[in-house]
Amino acid sequence: MSASNDTMEAVVLHGISELRYEKVSVPELRPGTVRVQLAFCGVCGSDIPRSFSKGTYSFPTICGHEFAGTVAAVADDVSDYAVGDRVTVFPLLWNDDHPACEEGEYAQSDGYDYLGSRSDGGFAEYVIAPTRNLIKLPDSVSLEEAAMTEPAAVALHAARRARIRLGDTVAIFGLGPIGLMLAQWLKSMGASRIFLFDLVEGKLELARKLGFEDVYNSRECDSTEVIEEATGGRGVHVAFEAAGVPPTMLASLRAIRRAGRMVMLGNPSGDVTLPAALISQLMRREVELIGTWNSGFSVYGDDDDWRTTLEAVASGTLDLKPLITHKVPLSEGIAALEMMRDQSEFFTKVLLHPSS
Repeated sequence: MSASNDTMEAVVLHGISELRYEKVSVPELRPGTVRVQLAFCGVCGSDIPRSFSKGTYSFPTICGHEFAGTVAAVADDVSDYAVGDRVTVFPLLWNDDHPACEEGEYAQSDGYDYLGSRSDGGFAEYVIAPTRNLIKLPDSVSLEEAAMTEPAAVALHAARRARIRLGDTVAIFGLGPIGLMLAQWLKSMGASRIFLFDLVEGKLELARKLGFEDVYNSRECDSTEVIEEATGGRGVHVAFEAAGVPPTMLASLRAIRRAGRMVMLGNPSGDVTLPAALISQLMRREVELIGTWNSGFSVYGDDDDWRTTLEAVASGTLDLKPLITHKVPLSEGIAALEMMRDQSEFFTKVLLHPSS
C-alpha cells in the first residue's frame, strides 16, 4: 500500500483488551522526520500486558517498538536520508532540555516520548520517526534481523552494565529472546562458563542449538545445587535475572559468589520477599545489585549499543535468525498477540509485517 492512499492497516489498541485491526490515516511528516514503511515489527514481552492488562498512556495507540523498514518519504528539511534507505529506529524520543540528555543518557531522561507506548509505533504499515533516531543498516543485515536490534541492544546494555571480564562464570535465569541474545553477548565477551535456566523445553533446546551446553530445566533441578557443584561451592561471578518472576529473582541472588554481581533485567511481574537469611548472605558476600533498563544510543557516536549490535549481526557474532519462530501479517496480528498471552504454542520472537 502506498502512503498516497491516505490510509494504512494497523493493529490499534483502543483500551485494555480492545485490539482492532483496522484502517487508519497514514501519519503525516513533521520537520526533521521521515516516514518509514515497516518491514517487520517484533512483539516485545511488554506488549502483552500493555495490550491485555495494564494498558498504555492513552488510547487509541498503535503499539510496537522493535521495528525496521525502508524510508518511504522525507520531510522537506531532511537531507541525510533518502527514499529507499533501509533503517532501524531507536524508539525513545528524548527531551533535549533534560540533564541526562546533555550527557547522551537518553534512557535516563524524564519527559520523553516513546514510539509504541506513548506515541504510535510499529504495528502498522508506516511510522513517523525523527532522523536523529534512525540508523542505516549494513548491507548484510536483513530487515528481519534489524527488527530485533532493540532487544539485542537491551541485552548488550545489560552485559556491559555487568562489567563482564574474560573468564567470568555467569548464570542467566529466563531464556526469552533477550536472555538468549544475552547469552551470545556473554560468550563473545569471554565468559568461561554460561549456565542457562528456564522452564520451557523449547527454549532450552534452542539454547543448545545456539551452541550452549550448560542448559537446565528449572523444574528438574535445583539451580543453586547445579551452580555450587560446578563452581566448587563458590557460585558465579554474575547472575542475570531475565524472567521477571519472584522465583528467578531469588535463584539469581543465591547463585552469586563473594563480591559477585546480580543484574536485574526482567520486568517484574510481582512483589519479591527476600528471606532474612538470604539478605544476610548477600551482605556478608558484599554482592552488588545492578539495575538495567533500555539501551545506549548515540546520535553522533559509533560505539553505542545499537551500532555495536548491527556490527555484531553483520559479522556473524550475534545470530538472531534462529530466534524467529513466527512471521505474521498484521491482519492476523491480534491472534498472534492472544497466542503469546495464552502461551498456546511455543514461540520465541514473533515478528509482525504488513499484510500486503
